[in-house]
Amino acid sequence: MCTVPHPAAREEALGFLSTNPGDPATYEMVAELEDEAVDLLGEIAGLDSPHGYLASGGTEANIQAVRAARNMASTTDPNIVAPESAHFSVTKAAEVLGIELRTIPVDDAFRADLDAAAAAVDADTVVVIGVAGTTEYGRIDPIGALTQIAHESGARMHVDASWGGFMLPFTDHEWSFTDAPIDSMAIDPHKFGQAPVPAGGFLAREQETLDALAVDTPYLETTSQATLTGTRSGAGVAGALAAMEALWPDGYRTSYREQMDNATYLAAEFAARGIETVDPVLPLVAASLAPSTFESLREQGWRISRTASGELRIVCMPHVSRESLNSFLADLDRIRS
Repeated sequence: MCTVPHPAAREEALGFLSTNPGDPATYEMVAELEDEAVDLLGEIAGLDSPHGYLASGGTEANIQAVRAARNMASTTDPNIVAPESAHFSVTKAAEVLGIELRTIPVDDAFRADLDAAAAAVDADTVVVIGVAGTTEYGRIDPIGALTQIAHESGARMHVDASWGGFMLPFTDHEWSFTDAPIDSMAIDPHKFGQAPVPAGGFLAREQETLDALAVDTPYLETTSQATLTGTRSGAGVAGALAAMEALWPDGYRTSYREQMDNATYLAAEFAARGIETVDPVLPLVAASLAPSTFESLREQGWRISRTASGELRIVCMPHVSRESLNSFLADLDRIRS
């Protein structure tokens, strides 16, 4: 789910290879760039006064959301509620932080089941996690309803929009800080945002979320640090800002529409060949292929992956062209003939 960086992002990143936004008092220029990048991420995600930072990716942002929720809660027996479609980083968060993970099923549309979510939360639930652009089927959970369930139980609400966040502003889906009173979000410039890797994003509605993550840093010029990692990529910060300045909003809108057209085209081509396909909601296509066909495509050099249940999974990212999809289909036809 990463792609080729925008040329402006690549060029800007080269000038900050030796900088460390983990110590903003020392590296003041990159710290200023990070503030600007967070402001732009907030604009994309519908948050007027965002608090956050540029993380290494969605995994770090998801761990930080759980960590903040745990630190802000009063329970001694915390749990997380998340759908089975949640990214595996949620499992990492639960294991690293020693928190129970309560996994709920998805409905027939591959979205978090609301009845199951309501049944799973209790007084010890510290955060409910919803996904805005699942990694297997590109689905958007019912964020507003999940937020209501979370807040009524006294839990926080976190949205993992690591992949979907740079496309969803151009859809009618409800996913953002504007659409619901969510507390935090993961949103990654190094995915559809076309920034160099690593450049994830962690956003919070309130400063208190970052305060709950802060630890003292007595040997740095900066007195405290809210990030999970210490040293971070100044190149990632500068590259992310350059990509967003170059592409938001028109460039991202065009890219999303092009790739959504590609995904719709590919799904229709699969269906015309009698291949069972999950209709794309975002530019991601899942289709049922025989294991032997899948392996033959890999042997032809195609870098493809599977969902947990074994379907072919193709993500239409900005580097994916209609020509490459047609080449893939031609190889598929030869293999299946």
